Amino acid sequence: MLDIVRSKQKSFLIKIAFVVIILSFVIGYTMLTAPTDQRSDRSRDVAARVNGDVISFAAYQNVYSNLYSLYQSIYQGAFDANLERQLNLPRQAMQQLIEEQLLVQMAEKLNLRVTNQELVNSIAAYDAFQVNGQFNRDRYVEVLSYQRISPEQFEASQRRELLTQKVREHLQQQVATTQDDVIAFFHRENDTINLDYAWLTAALVESKVQVNDIALEEYFNANQEDFRIPQRVSLRYLLFDPARYEAELGTFSEADMDRYYRRNLELFEVEEQVKAAHILLQLGQNSDPDTINKRRELAQDIRQQLREGADFAQLAKRHSDDAANAADGGDLGYFGRGIMVSEFETAAFALRPGQISDVVQTPFGFHIIKVTDYIAAGFKPLVDVTDRIKAGLTIEESRQMAYEKAMDAFNINRRGGDLDAAAKENDLGIKETGFFAVDEPINGLGRVEEIAAAAFSLQPGELARPIMTTNGVLLIALKDQQPSRLPELAEVKTSVEKAYREEQAQSLAFELARKLLELAREQQNLAAAADQLDLRIDNTGDFSRSSGYFIPRIGSSQELADAAFTLTEADPVIDNIFTFDNRYLVAALKTARRADFSALNDVDIAQLRERLLLEKKEQAVSDTLDELYQQAQIEIIAPELITAFQN
Repeated sequence: MLDIVRSKQKSFLIKIAFVVIILSFVIGYTMLTAPTDQRSDRSRDVAARVNGDVISFAAYQNVYSNLYSLYQSIYQGAFDANLERQLNLPRQAMQQLIEEQLLVQMAEKLNLRVTNQELVNSIAAYDAFQVNGQFNRDRYVEVLSYQRISPEQFEASQRRELLTQKVREHLQQQVATTQDDVIAFFHRENDTINLDYAWLTAALVESKVQVNDIALEEYFNANQEDFRIPQRVSLRYLLFDPARYEAELGTFSEADMDRYYRRNLELFEVEEQVKAAHILLQLGQNSDPDTINKRRELAQDIRQQLREGADFAQLAKRHSDDAANAADGGDLGYFGRGIMVSEFETAAFALRPGQISDVVQTPFGFHIIKVTDYIAAGFKPLVDVTDRIKAGLTIEESRQMAYEKAMDAFNINRRGGDLDAAAKENDLGIKETGFFAVDEPINGLGRVEEIAAAAFSLQPGELARPIMTTNGVLLIALKDQQPSRLPELAEVKTSVEKAYREEQAQSLAFELARKLLELAREQQNLAAAADQLDLRIDNTGDFSRSSGYFIPRIGSSQELADAAFTLTEADPVIDNIFTFDNRYLVAALKTARRADFSALNDVDIAQLRERLLLEKKEQAVSDTLDELYQQAQIEIIAPELITAFQN
């Protein structure tokens, strides 16, 4: 197959940084690759069976890894173990594979096939395999090699992907829309409602909560575990500070610097930039047409002066309303894409150095732009970033040296757990944390999960393995521990009273919500019922189903949104109390407005039909997959996946 592709395309030299290709390739093309010889023996196991067809554990690992990287790039620093559990990535990954297998099986029943030419065209279309817009054999092999994927493996997975696409297209071709469908779709998206609503919160009724010693003691006895004092430990530790070892580092060789540069190429990436100056004739938010025309005419006059050879900087000083840079000849310095408003950016990046734009209008007014320099996207050459590389290597090497020193101290003293000897050998002072619980910040160290995990697994006389932190490497030993225990009421009375008040207030708030709903249903009028109870009513303002399940001023709730759009003037009150973060909500229809389909022109209707058709096509595939899923014999075999599918 590689030879077929090669025969149909010209070959070009690879001219751009290889890492850029990989970054764009990794997410997209590794989901269904075959296992490599570096995977564990587990990669040969079976993860699941779908109607008897095997899904390998290796395939599952690939999809899981891809999803993990995707969500990590989306959530970045917010992507932690808790969010990973909420997303249930193992289940997501396996469901993707199951759905794909079901589509492949359906393709066999429909006798659908992928031709060699279709495969050739799809591979040649990938940007990752192209040089100067053309498929390149060397690039193809190099990219796949980097991922440890053979051309045969990639082509098999690509053929499989094309096959599932054909099934999707087959299902979507069966979809049609009628005029009635379009009208119903229009009203679903454009009919609006406005809800009255009332929030019932603990804060509204907390003053009514009565507390006495008997009630407090009964509450404490019933909920004593909630006030358990957790196990606490205190530590002694040594900090191996990397800065202490920087003087011991030798000089860095050219090879060291080159490896660091290539390994961290993204640090030296340069975005496309222009250096520009501008003359701004500002417009106010409410400028009248006469003012706008006069400012436009002045801008055009200035542009004509520039055509006749006038000095840009002098005209900027004289006319520009941008006080931040007018005195500097309008100089804006360098900027990349996404910094300026779109009209300004488009004009600036269309110019070459030395060129001046025509008059450009933006929300700020009229601009005349001059570009004085241009920097293409790419990477700073190594010779220009040697100081940064040396600084980076110094940090890396000194941290590594600190870790090695800590590991040596650990290995020498681990049997006796002698932190004092380790401190003496390394000329370090011993520090102490004081007592802390597993979920509490550690004095002097903050919250470090790895430290807490090690601390609460240590026994007296043990040293924990060195722990790398942002401040350096820690060698820790247990100083003392306090076991978990149930307290006496007197020790935690303040906390108990606070919890009791909150629980009672929450209960009173729910009772108030129930009473409001009961009155509103009786009177078929939420506003009147709220007034009777001296409660405040707000309204959402108009919203439609096109907002999804989001209700303005309230939040997202499928249950509330679905119920809201069933309300009528004859039956306006939702017969349910909704809970949002310990707040109770009662809602009712205030007004409803039916959109006017007759106001649409032919273009509007055609666009509406196209959107509906796209939605119905997606729904057709989804419905078919649901049906296939229900009919299929699916056996989840891998133990960790069985757990994921139970959650």
